[in-house]
Amino acid sequence: MGISGKIAAVTTLLLLSMPVAGRAEDKTASVGLGFEFTSGDYGTGTTTNSVFIPLTVEVTPTERWGVSLEVPYVYQSNTNVIAGQFRQMQGGTMTAQAVAAAMTGSGSGMGSGTIRSSSNSNPSQAQSGIGDVTFRTGYVILKEGNAIPQIRPNLFVKFPTADKNKGLGTGEFDEGFAVEVSKWFGDWYTFIEPGYTIQGKSPDLALKNYMSYSAGAGYQVTNNFRPMFILKGATAPADGSSSLLEARLKLKYQATNHTGIEGYFAKGITTSSPDYGTGLAVFYDF
Repeated sequence: MGISGKIAAVTTLLLLSMPVAGRAEDKTASVGLGFEFTSGDYGTGTTTNSVFIPLTVEVTPTERWGVSLEVPYVYQSNTNVIAGQFRQMQGGTMTAQAVAAAMTGSGSGMGSGTIRSSSNSNPSQAQSGIGDVTFRTGYVILKEGNAIPQIRPNLFVKFPTADKNKGLGTGEFDEGFAVEVSKWFGDWYTFIEPGYTIQGKSPDLALKNYMSYSAGAGYQVTNNFRPMFILKGATAPADGSSSLLEARLKLKYQATNHTGIEGYFAKGITTSSPDYGTGLAVFYDF
């Protein structure tokens, strides 16, 4: 898809994100800052440590509709793998994001699944910089009832703002959607969210579209504290890579009426997933 096609796709997304009802007089907003660390060899035999620091701004103009913008800073200890779309810490609100695209292999051309290093780059050198900026929007089409779950479709566009030559991104636009289905059963909270990501076409990477999924359950221990167990996975995002799957223990704590804290511990299950990861985020609601 050319630049004109990408502009048309973004314009269509923005039009689709407009609410069908009138906008609420009092807008609500949330600002979050997170820190995530992952480590793994992704089948390469060399460990790659990654740090992801996302700044997220979310606005909810109506009770059903919300939009968010995520601007991340990324660090990697080497460029053996490509920094992918990392997961937003405030999951369950705007969770239409791609699973990390950890593409591994030993070659440098199409079909290998690895980034083609530029002539002035060293694959063993640490790299850092701004990651890919992501715009998300979601709308609750069905509210939860006694016998029915809440259903919220989500859309996203990833802008290729990360430096491809540093291995911080693919250098391509991505678009995708997911449908979040959630339900409370007393103090138990459950959700499932299947999705699909359309990756941009790259002359250097064997990228392909992939399906993603996330599912979990949590228990409201107190009014302020909820632990959750979550499974996240996806089909292979590139030729030469395996599917992705990881398990997470997530803890949500509402410190004040306006301030929330979330943390998680993760264990990768498949080769293309990180061996382990951890994260912490603080967000403030206006």
